This record gives sequence, C-alpha cells and structure tokens, in this order.
Amino acid sequence: MIHKILTKIKSYHYRNINFRLLIFVYILTYIGIQVIGSATDESFARRQLFGVLAATVVMLVAMLIDYNLVLKFYWIYYIINMVLLLGVEFFGAYHGGARRWIDLPGFQLQPSELTKIFMILFLAKLLSKYQDYLKSFKLVIASGVLVGLPVLLILDQPDLSTSIVIVLTFCAILFAAGLGWKIIAILFSVAVPVTVVFIYLILQPNQQILEEYQYNRIVGFYSDDDENEMVQQMKYQQENSILAIGSGGLYGKGLNNNTITSVKNGNYLSEPHTDFIFTIVGEELGFVGGAAVIILLLLIVFECFITGARAPDLTGRLICCGTGSLLAFQSFINLAVVTMLIPNTGLTLPFVSYGINSLISTFAALGMILNVGLQRRKTYDEEG
Repeated sequence: MIHKILTKIKSYHYRNINFRLLIFVYILTYIGIQVIGSATDESFARRQLFGVLAATVVMLVAMLIDYNLVLKFYWIYYIINMVLLLGVEFFGAYHGGARRWIDLPGFQLQPSELTKIFMILFLAKLLSKYQDYLKSFKLVIASGVLVGLPVLLILDQPDLSTSIVIVLTFCAILFAAGLGWKIIAILFSVAVPVTVVFIYLILQPNQQILEEYQYNRIVGFYSDDDENEMVQQMKYQQENSILAIGSGGLYGKGLNNNTITSVKNGNYLSEPHTDFIFTIVGEELGFVGGAAVIILLLLIVFECFITGARAPDLTGRLICCGTGSLLAFQSFINLAVVTMLIPNTGLTLPFVSYGINSLISTFAALGMILNVGLQRRKTYDEEG
C-alpha cells in the first residue's frame, strides 16, 4: 500500500494545486486570529495559530493521499464516528450547560465537529458506490437512517444547530449525487406538512421535543413582550450584536481599541471569540472588514464547487459539493444569528471563530478537495 501511495504522489500534476483556495483560506484564518486576539486575549490567538499549523499538516497529508484510497475504509470512519458520539453520551464533559466534549490530556475533543466531515466522506463513497439506486427510495431511506443515527446523538448533547447543518448538507449531497426529480418532488411534498406540524408542536407550552433553553430562544426571538424578562434575556446578546456591528461604521474602531463606547469592551457579549466573532469583526473592522470576511467565505465555497465540477468521478464531486455546502450553510446560519435574522443557535463561523477541532476537521476536508483537484478532469482548453 505504501508503494501505491508513493507512486500516486509522483503521478500528480502539482501545477493543478488550487492556490486560489489556499490563499482565500489563509487570509481568512489570519483575520480570524487577529480578531480572536482582540476579542479575548493573546493566549487564545496563540492557540488558534497553533491549531492552524496543526491543521495545515493534516491538510497536506490529506492532499497527497488519493481520496479513493482513503474512502475504501468509509465504514470504519462511520463506526469511529458513532463510537466517539457514544463516548460523549457516557464520558462527555459539560461546558456551558451542554455535553459535547471528551476531555483528553491537554486537549478537548468535540466529536460533533468531526461528524460533519465524516458524514460527507461516508456519503460521498456510499452514494457513488450505489448511484444506480438513486432513482429509488431504498438508498435514500438507508442513507437517511445512517445519517439520522449520529444526528440523534448530537441532538441529545444538545446541539440543535449542528444537527440542522448536517441534515442540510445531507440534502445537498443527495441533490448533487443526482437524486431523481420524482423522488425530490415526493420528499418535498412530505417535508412541507411535516415541518409545519413540527413547528406547531414545538410552539406548544408543554412540548417535549426541544430542550427548555431551545424553546425559550425560539419563542423569545419572535415575542414582542417587552415586560417579559425571559424574552429580553434571550434577545439580549443578539441586540447587542447588531448594535456593535452598526457602531463599527465603514472602517471600524480598530483592533484592540480602548473605546469606552465599544460593546466588546463593555463585556456585553458572552463568548465573543466563538459564536459571535463576526460581531467583533463588524465593530472593529467595520463594513469593509465584514464585507471582506463574507466575500472570502463565498470565494472559498465557489472554489469548492468549481473543483467538484472538474472532479474525475462522482465521489470527488460529492466530497467537494458536500464540503462547500457545509461551509455555506454554517456561514449563513452564523451570520444570520449575529445580525438577528434568526434565533440564536450557537454555531461558529468557519475559519474565523476560535476552535481547534473545527479547524483540523475543516482543513482535512480541504486537503481532500485539493487532492480531487490534483486528479481533475482536463478542461476543453487544456485538451486543446
């Protein structure tokens, strides 16, 4: 196997490395490190920098190993993922009222972050292997069950936002795989009334579907009761977030500023270096900085899709489309939360928010996308 890996490495056309994708990613992570240091202290920025270095090593390894060889063990990845999630159930550590981590010596492992990538890899191989069955419900139901099992474990942590992102990414991968339009129409006709009924049920006072804090966030977000203390508490952080972003103006107040009117300096935001990192971007880097972050995220997503369009097979295309969709959904939800367009869900902003687990898993997926690019199909211009 080692000889096969080395032979494959020598056969790559390294001029096909997607340097645009790398440039966009590292510019965005650099901005993230600077903003994290301003939002908290330099110790978090140093840890994030260490995370970027470790993630880069993982990305380079993933870039050099043929993704088809890696995905031969796709069932092993699924089993490892389930074992880690079950480990959270039995040995998980509580932080901030949620049980999402496994404490290891000098490190906290968050399996739900790995689940996002494991599911993309697993589905890419599964759907490409059985693509002849995409016109029937058998594969859709089977893959739905296989995705549903880890999602249920993540919901129990509880982590509703990550569960939603995984389900949305699953739907995007199914579409990219070539799911039959007849099946899509049937699924859509079923999903709409089910969603309506689900929303109706969770809005009932004595509902048992969502955790109490999740219910309060949703009801509080849509309530206009200014005298309800619980409602005001739910809206507090998001209202301060849009106030901070608006106060940044065109160019912002500057990183590490000591302005007394700063929302960040007044400690009106909890965990500003994770879920609400874009708030710090808006306040300290202004509209220009916020627009730059959004544009870079869009460019990264587009590069994932472009690489997928040139992939040599369906597996490579699904890896790229799945990762691009994951980044797009997660970015949209995070930005919608900090700008108070949707209820607070507690989701990080890719490449910008603090989080070593997220960095390593995302960079590993990017490494596989780079590997797909190294084996891409020739375009018409290249053939000519």
